[in-house]
Amino acid sequence: MTKQPSTEQGLGVKLARTAQRALSSAGITRLEQLYALSENDLNAMHGIGPNALNALRVALKARGMSFAKGGAAQRTSKSANKKQN
Repeated sequence: MTKQPSTEQGLGVKLARTAQRALSSAGITRLEQLYALSENDLNAMHGIGPNALNALRVALKARGMSFAKGGAAQRTSKSANKKQN
């Protein structure tokens, strides 16, 4: 199996094609959209591996941003709890 070349997409980050497809199929086309996702959310995506996650983390940090804390399920339950109170 040959290694897939890394290319830079609209995110401004060089990623393998499998990672690009994973993000694209999730509707993620801009780096700012990753701000709403946690590392756990991205790890759950088929095609996002440690190299892609690290590249995205570095790109976010360079722009003064970071991944969200926790996972999507945690954020949803926290917001539901706030609405009930």
